[in-house]
Amino acid sequence: MMEFYFELPLWLRLTVQGLAVIAVLFPLAGACSMAERKVSAWIQGRPGPSRAIVPWLAWIPGISLLQKLGVFHFTADGGKMFLKEDVAPGSVNKFYYYLAPLIAVVPALCTVTFVPFGAYWDAATETMKPLVLANVDVSMLAVFAVASLGVYSLILAGWASNSKYPFLGGVRASAQLISYELSMTLSVLPVFLWVNAPGGEGSLSLIHVVNTQAQPGLWGGMWYVFLMPLSAFIFLVALFAETNRQPFDMPESEADLVGGFHTEYGELKWGLFFVAEYAHMFVGSAIFMILFCGGWHPFPWLPLDTLLGWLGGIAPIFLNPVVSGVIAVGIFLAKLIFSIFVFMWVRWTLPRFRYDQVMKLGWQKLLPLSIGNLIFYAVAIAIIERS
Repeated sequence: MMEFYFELPLWLRLTVQGLAVIAVLFPLAGACSMAERKVSAWIQGRPGPSRAIVPWLAWIPGISLLQKLGVFHFTADGGKMFLKEDVAPGSVNKFYYYLAPLIAVVPALCTVTFVPFGAYWDAATETMKPLVLANVDVSMLAVFAVASLGVYSLILAGWASNSKYPFLGGVRASAQLISYELSMTLSVLPVFLWVNAPGGEGSLSLIHVVNTQAQPGLWGGMWYVFLMPLSAFIFLVALFAETNRQPFDMPESEADLVGGFHTEYGELKWGLFFVAEYAHMFVGSAIFMILFCGGWHPFPWLPLDTLLGWLGGIAPIFLNPVVSGVIAVGIFLAKLIFSIFVFMWVRWTLPRFRYDQVMKLGWQKLLPLSIGNLIFYAVAIAIIERS
């Protein structure tokens, strides 16, 4: 089956891969919206969405469990988003007003192509091969370059709405992106200084970062969240700000901007903005797990190939490429779900910052901390290499 797929024309394979990304991310974004309401209800000690049900399905045994989980709220929200009347205020610049949600979705979907999400056992070479849509050597740079384009949709939405509050939300979005993208970029540099030995070929490959966290020895098998905890913390805080998640949701602050950049949006256009937000959350969480938590390796000092070797000694089917790939993707997905839960947990735990506090944290706290962190690891790595 895999040989047949790789024999297809390149344009057809790229089309299939692109449609697969859309088919996975759109339902996941809707599921995250429902999960966020269930998580908030659990934190606040209430049932959450649990009453909606399709009347002619109520007789099916066990359907009440899906009802309590809020599955029918998820389907109703999806149908409502696609079927509601498409209304646009008369004062907006309609071309850019409709263009902004599309610009929001495109970078969010494109960044997924550079993120490896698992690996499979290749029996011919007895090695692990990565699962990734676009295996490029500058994948980290590509993610940063493409993801940063998403802020233009917020700026465009705020400007095209021709209204005061959306415009202020767009301005806040641009200022917040600049403030925290610097710290995020500086926080990952120690990781790539560590994985690229002096004298060798430099690489910004995310696959290379995962592989270096599965080497033998004490330092080789240590995840970078333990080796570089400050880098991980800075990256995580900046990630909350870059994805506009509370307590950093300044571009859409309901307390003072009504709805911020999306105040004048509704129906499918409004939904596309939040599909993009959840997609950025998925990609950001995946990058964090790859850089600092071993990617698809199950535990520190326990690489996936070692685990598969143990399981293969019990039953050879575990070394099958499909089975090994499912195990790797399952491990990575479990880490991803935990990271998304942390995003939701923080949203319903911490109050929103004021705008001046967000700017002060970015420029006066996080940026100097990230510069000091980079200098420390640059000096430490230089000392280790010379010793």
